[in-house]
Amino acid sequence: MDMITLFGLALALAMDAFAVALGCGLTLERLTGRHLFRLGWHFGLFQALMPIIGWLAGLTVQRWIETYDHWVAFGLLAFVGGKMIHEAFQDEESRESRDDPTRGMSLVMLSIATSIDALAVGLSLAIVGISVWFPALIIGLIAGIMTIVGMLLGRRVGSRWGQRVEIAGGVILIGIGLKILWEHTLGM
Repeated sequence: MDMITLFGLALALAMDAFAVALGCGLTLERLTGRHLFRLGWHFGLFQALMPIIGWLAGLTVQRWIETYDHWVAFGLLAFVGGKMIHEAFQDEESRESRDDPTRGMSLVMLSIATSIDALAVGLSLAIVGISVWFPALIIGLIAGIMTIVGMLLGRRVGSRWGQRVEIAGGVILIGIGLKILWEHTLGM
């Protein structure tokens, strides 16, 4: 695989992570280096590991995974997006105690949801006989960088627009889930 193709693939895979990071940046009261590191590290790590897992699984499990991977991604993104929308309508006191999307189960669910497509890429690499190690590294690095950029951009927009932008972040997550569902069920 040539470098231009690899970077194009990595950027395409990182778009979901970028959009989710944008939504996360919108919801945080204060964006810190820890938030940037946690989300960037986990999204990059999951984006790097999923192609390796897919590549190792190869053709043996492809027919089972491809039948429901899009439903898992949709469910995770819809849940987290719905939770963000719900929290946007809470009063100020309860908003202060809400979950940080860069911690705990929210972080794990978002990391899995944004990297499911990378699993399919790993399966594809196994089918065509391409080694996965260098592509996985590049995919992970690009996803980590795009995640940090998305969070910073989301924070900048969120500080100006507040609750409306937080609702938009939840809608974006649900929209990404619907897009994944649409592409996989209709083959577009």
